[in-house]
Amino acid sequence: MEVPATGAAPGSDGADRQPVADGQDRSMRALRARWRTASMAAGWRFPSDWALPEVDAVCAVVVRGGAPDAALAGLGRARAVAGAGLGETLADLAALHAVLARPEGIDGFVAPDVDTTPSRLLRVTAEGWADAALEQVARAEVTDPLTGLPTAAYLRTRLAEVYRQAAREGWPAGERYALLVVAMDFTGAPGWTRLTGMILAADALRSVFTGGESLAVLGSSTVGALLPRDAGLANQAVRLRRELTERLAVDRDLCEVGTPRLRVLRLPVSHDAACATLATARRT
Repeated sequence: MEVPATGAAPGSDGADRQPVADGQDRSMRALRARWRTASMAAGWRFPSDWALPEVDAVCAVVVRGGAPDAALAGLGRARAVAGAGLGETLADLAALHAVLARPEGIDGFVAPDVDTTPSRLLRVTAEGWADAALEQVARAEVTDPLTGLPTAAYLRTRLAEVYRQAAREGWPAGERYALLVVAMDFTGAPGWTRLTGMILAADALRSVFTGGESLAVLGSSTVGALLPRDAGLANQAVRLRRELTERLAVDRDLCEVGTPRLRVLRLPVSHDAACATLATARRT
């Protein structure tokens, strides 16, 4: 993916913040759509997680003829923060390279190959991914900086406490607690739409569950809560759906995303099984 310098190349500090002409905007959207198609075909596992603001930044730099190194490093970091593995991140980069190398494949049906992707671009993307991954390990953050909600790691710890209490007192965890999952499908939506949607979803969750419930971000398009199984659970779920609908209705792009999927899951018999449920929740 060697991008030719057409005209004056923008600087790496904010090339994506320059005004975008109508023609460039159309080109960015077309590139983004072809890239996404190629990445899905190459095995990207969670379609709703693919769109990020950093994707738009890469497309902007490429369309303007700039060097994509800084934008790809930013994308690598963002992928790591969102939970994508290094192999998946580099396969996504290979999909972009394949799309640019074969402009005749207008539908994005190309054959991505990591081994044919320029080593410089692989390096900067991998370094960005590694930097973010190491920061996460070193800091062991328990709060998601975007939504202000605790992370899935916190919820796994909270579940461990629940299962220990259940084992000590002799009652099944699933009889007293449930996991509520809210999943949104940002497929095809601009990257900034995902950020706005997640912020609004977190706000709705906090407005409904104001007691001792454990709230968390489960993935880049999923939030959830560990709740007591009591008579008020059904009413809370209905109220949450209403709050989500009202908040998402204020944005045109979010209206097009559609109604979030809300599920109440009974806790399984073991802590390991509950953690597996959390891991699969981001796929829905």
